[in-house]
Amino acid sequence: MSEPLHIVGAGMAGSEAAWQAAELGVKVVLHEMRPAVATFAHKSGDFAEMVCSNSFRSDDDEQNAVGLLHWEMRAAGGLIMTSADAHRLPAGGALAVDRELFARTTTETLRAHPNISVSYEEIDALPSSGHWIFATGPLTSPALAEAIMAETGAEALAFFDAIAPIVHFDSIDMSRAWMQSRYDKGETEAERTAYLNCPLDRAIYEAFIDALLAAEKAEFREGETAGYFDGCLPIEVMAERGRDTLRFGPMKPIGLTNPHAPDNKPYAVVQLRRDNALGTLYNMVGFQTKMKYGAQADVFRMIPGLENARFARLGGIHRNTFLNSPRLLDGQMRLRSRPGIRFAGQITGVEGYVESAAMGLVAGRMAAAEMLGRELAPPPPTTASGALITHITGGAEARSFQPMNVNFGLFPPVPEIRGGRRGRRERYRAYTDRAKADWQGWLHHAAHEPAPVTD
Repeated sequence: MSEPLHIVGAGMAGSEAAWQAAELGVKVVLHEMRPAVATFAHKSGDFAEMVCSNSFRSDDDEQNAVGLLHWEMRAAGGLIMTSADAHRLPAGGALAVDRELFARTTTETLRAHPNISVSYEEIDALPSSGHWIFATGPLTSPALAEAIMAETGAEALAFFDAIAPIVHFDSIDMSRAWMQSRYDKGETEAERTAYLNCPLDRAIYEAFIDALLAAEKAEFREGETAGYFDGCLPIEVMAERGRDTLRFGPMKPIGLTNPHAPDNKPYAVVQLRRDNALGTLYNMVGFQTKMKYGAQADVFRMIPGLENARFARLGGIHRNTFLNSPRLLDGQMRLRSRPGIRFAGQITGVEGYVESAAMGLVAGRMAAAEMLGRELAPPPPTTASGALITHITGGAEARSFQPMNVNFGLFPPVPEIRGGRRGRRERYRAYTDRAKADWQGWLHHAAHEPAPVTD
C-alpha cells in the first residue's frame, strides 16, 4: 500500500477519521483549508474547533443515545472523546469542554502522529483516483459544493444553523443570578452548580418575547430559504411558534430554586453554561439567534442578571449544506458513482458534534480496512453508530431527508421489552446493554479480521 488516505476537512469527523486510520497503520494526508481560507463561523485554524455550543450533550451511557455514542467512541479509542475528557468542565450530566484547549489538544495530537501529514489547502474538486474521505462539514466551500452537485446531479439540501452568544462572567449580576444544575443533578458540588441561572417573572418574560419578535433579524440572500433543523432553532423562530414555546423549551424553570427568592417560583429561566476552564466565559444555553448584533445586545440585556452583560461573541447564523445521503451513499458511506470517495460528518446529514465525530470514526476505520485489503462491514444497526449509518444510507426516506441527531427511535426494537412511557427506563437500558455488546463484537471482529493471503 503506497498511496495514502486523503481526508478533506479537519473538523470533528475529519480529525477522528484521520486518527482512526492512522492508528490502524494507514498513512493519512489531512487537508484543511483554514486558516488560509476562512469561514463565517470559525475563529481559528485549529482542528475540531467548536463553533456553536461547547457541549457534547448527555454523558449518560445507560439512558441516553448520545451518551451511548460517547461510550462507543471511547471504547474505540476515539481521539475526540479523549480530548474532551482531558478538558472537561462541570456541566451536570452533560459533557462540556474548554473549547480552546480541546481544539488545541486535538490539533497537536494529530500533527504529532507519525502516520499523519497535514496539507493546508482548499480542495475544490472531486479527485478521479485514490482513496478519499470528504468531511468538509456544513460549511463546505462553494467551489467544492458545486463540484459535488455536478457529480451527483442532485442539489445538496440546505438548512440554516444559528450560534448562541457568549457572555463575560464578570459582567453578570450574581445578586440576581445563581448557580444550580436542574434538579441539582451531578455527583459533585461542581456538577450540581454547573449552570448559571437568570430568573424572569411573567411581566419580564412577556416583555422579552415582545422585544424578541420585534427585533431586526438577519436577512437571507436571494434564493435562500430558512429550512431550519428543529434541534437548533433560533429563539425568535421558537417564539414565533407560540409565546410559551421558550418557557417550555430552553427557558423552562422546572427543577430550579432561586436562593435570592426561594418562595417565588420563576416564570422562566435563562441558563448559561461555563465555556472555558477559567470560568471567565459563559454561553447562553439554547439561545441560538439570527437577530442582528445591535438588537441582540438590547434584547438580552432585558434578562435579569444580564443588564450590564458584555459579550465575548454575539450570536450568528450560517448556511449548512448536506447531501441527500440515502440516495447518494452506499452502506460503506461511499459515493455510489465514485466508490473511491467516502463522506463523513455533518455533510452526510447527521446533526451534532458527537454524531459527526462518530461518522468520522467509522468512515476512517472502513476506509483503512479497505486499503489494507480487509473487509469491514458497517457497525450493527443495534449500536448507536450503526443506527446512524443505517439511517443516512437508506433507512431514511430520501424525498424528505433532514439532518438527524442520534436517538433511540433509530434503533431496532428489543424483543419482549414493553413500550410506553412507564417502561422507558427498562427499554433504554436494554437498548444500551445490547448496543455495548454488539459494538464490542464489531470492534473485536475488526481487530481480528485476517489479512488477505497473497502469493
